[in-house]
Amino acid sequence: MIKKKDSVFVPIIITLSIVIPIAVAALMMFSNYLHINSDSDYSFLPLFHAILNGTTAILLFCGFVLIKNKKSKLHKISMMTAFVLSSVFLLSYVFSKLVLNHATTKYLGEYIITYRFILISHILLSIAVLPLALFSMYRGLTGEFEKHKNIVKWTFPIWMYVAITGVMVYLFMAPYY
Repeated sequence: MIKKKDSVFVPIIITLSIVIPIAVAALMMFSNYLHINSDSDYSFLPLFHAILNGTTAILLFCGFVLIKNKKSKLHKISMMTAFVLSSVFLLSYVFSKLVLNHATTKYLGEYIITYRFILISHILLSIAVLPLALFSMYRGLTGEFEKHKNIVKWTFPIWMYVAITGVMVYLFMAPYY
């Protein structure tokens, strides 16, 4: 259990929750300028990202079932692992934006409205997941279980949606990579 230090951790969580989405947006908006030239083949990254998202969704579900069955230690392991995989996804996604900027792939399928709805909602809600997950973990690790329960009512469904729609975006786009 982490000793409660809101004056240290809350500003860190808030700062990360602002800086990371801005950095990712900058990479996407200014990809012509913010990129790394590489001749390496990184075409495996979209599948890797889908695997990370799918595994995260499974771990989130397992964590939900575990806590409902009062297995708090296993719940903690499941949720921490889900967070680590989401962090690996974020780092890998940023890396992919740096090296794959020239290989932008467009969706050309017949379900364009469905795809765009899923993609836009996935992106917008992924911005919310970062502070929600960080605050959820912080409150759980500091033993503030009432605050933890209050925030995970929002965190769990949003994070699950983002993880599942991450896989769906890959499945929509797979024929076009």
